[in-house]
Amino acid sequence: MAKKVAKVGVKKEKGYLYFVDKKGNVARAKMARGKKKGRAKTEVVAKVGVDKEPGVLYFVDKQGDISCAVMARGGRKKKKKKKKK
Repeated sequence: MAKKVAKVGVKKEKGYLYFVDKKGNVARAKMARGKKKGRAKTEVVAKVGVDKEPGVLYFVDKQGDISCAVMARGGRKKKKKKKKK
């Protein structure tokens, strides 16, 4: 389950991808449409400066606030093979 880290209240526009950058700020990039190659320029929307922890996913939720959730690691366990006698 996700929990709120910071209340920002960013208004989202269509055609942009909103994310939390390396410095802990809310940034956005124009979404790729068609066959354009290369990286879109990113712009910082709100300076927050959230301290990020390893193993935790930070994202901008529907309300425009920063939330986090623990990343699932390991996946499903594999079945053990039977030994032949």
